Amino acid sequence: MDQDTSTYISPDSPDHDRAGPAPAAGALGAAGGYAWEETYKRSWDVLQEDENGLISASVAELTNQLKRKRLLRDTRTLQRGLVRHVVVVVDLSSASREKDMFPSRLDACATLLDAFLVEFFDQNPLAQVALVVTHTEQAFQVSSLSSHPGDHLKRIRERAATLGSASDPGEPSLQNALELARGILAHVPRHGTREVVVLFSALTTCDPGNILDTLAALVRDSVRVSIIALSAEIRICKKIAAETRGTFSVAMHDAHLKELILEHVPPPPIALRAMARKASNLMHMGFPNYAVRTTHTLCACHAKPSTAGFTCPRCAAKVCAVPSDCVVCGLTLVLSPHLARSYHHLFPVPNFAEVTDWDQITSMECGGCMSPLPAPPGTDGVAVALTSARTSTGRFACPRCGVHVCLDCDVYIHDVLHNCPGCTEGGR
Repeated sequence: MDQDTSTYISPDSPDHDRAGPAPAAGALGAAGGYAWEETYKRSWDVLQEDENGLISASVAELTNQLKRKRLLRDTRTLQRGLVRHVVVVVDLSSASREKDMFPSRLDACATLLDAFLVEFFDQNPLAQVALVVTHTEQAFQVSSLSSHPGDHLKRIRERAATLGSASDPGEPSLQNALELARGILAHVPRHGTREVVVLFSALTTCDPGNILDTLAALVRDSVRVSIIALSAEIRICKKIAAETRGTFSVAMHDAHLKELILEHVPPPPIALRAMARKASNLMHMGFPNYAVRTTHTLCACHAKPSTAGFTCPRCAAKVCAVPSDCVVCGLTLVLSPHLARSYHHLFPVPNFAEVTDWDQITSMECGGCMSPLPAPPGTDGVAVALTSARTSTGRFACPRCGVHVCLDCDVYIHDVLHNCPGCTEGGR
C-alpha cells in the first residue's frame, strides 16, 4: 500500500506549484525555510540602488567597511613580547596543489607570505623568523632564524620549484613539523617569545608517534601555535591551538587567507606561564656604527666581501644589515628607529569612532591631510544629491582629542604612523 506523504511548498519559491516532501521539523529555521538557507549569505542583497539607479554608493560603503575591518583591533595596554621568534610552517604536500585558490594553494601561500614577511619585519624590527616545510611525511628546515625577509622568500620558492617536478609530494606530518619548530625555538633566550604559525592544506597528517605528547611538550615550553587551515576544520589542529593559547581559523578564499595571515603581524599578549618563564626584564643590546671603507673586507654573517657594513660595538665584527645578532659575540645589534617602531605595540593608537551625526561636525577639512571632507546635507544642491544615498559622514573621530580625519588618514595613522596628529599637536 502506498504511504501518503505531506508536501511542503515555499511561498517564496518560483516553483511554488511543484510539490515535494516536507522537511523535518529540526531542519526548519526561524523563518520557516531550511536552516541552511538562513546561514547562506547572499551578497547581492546588500547592494542597494539610489534614486538614480546606481549602486556606486553601496559599493563605496562596502569598500570602506573592508578597509576599516582590519583597524578594529584590540587596543588595550597589555604586556606584549617585542623580541619575537616565529617559525612559519608551510604544508607542501599534494593537498597544496589544489586549484581552489588561484593558481593553487601553494602559489597563493607563497605570494601572501611575501607580503606578510615584509609587513611583519616592518612592524616588528626586533623579531626573527624561520621557515619549515612538511611533505613526504617529513619536516625540513628551509631557513634559520633571521631578520632578513629576502632569505626566507628565496628559500621557500626554491623548495617549491624543486617539488614542482616531483610526481607526488606525499602527505604532511604535523607532528614532525611541530617537533622541528620546537627544537628551533629551544635555544631562544627567555626574554623572547616562542610562536609557530602553520599554513596547513591537507585534511590528514602522517605522524610517527602520538601527537598529544608533542602538544604537552609545546605547552611545557610555552610555545604558542596558531594554525590556518586551507581546507576544512580539523579537530586536532583546533585542539593544539586552543591549548597553546594560539588561534585556529579556516581560510575560505584568497582575500580571507590574506586577512588571517596579516592578523599575526601585531605581537600577541604574553600568557601568564610565559611571563613566569622570563628571568629578567633587561637584555643587552648594541648600537653599531655604519662605516664605508675603501678596501673590501669580509662580513662575519655571510663571509662576502664588501666595502660598507655595520661594526659591532663589542667585538668590532662586521655585519651586513641590522637588526641581527652578532655571529661572533652574540650581541643583539639594533638601531634607535627599530626600538621606536617596536614600542608602538605597547601604546597603540585607539580605534577611531565613525561620526554618524551631522550635528557633531566641527570642521570641514581632515585633521591629517587637510583635504576637504563631505559637506552636511542641505548646504547646497550638490551636497543634497551626494548625501541623500549616503548614511556615513566620511569622518572618523579620535576618542582622546576629538580630531576628525578621513578614511585614508584613519588607515594610515593605525597602519603606518602609529600616532594621532591631533594628540601629538595638543601634547596629549
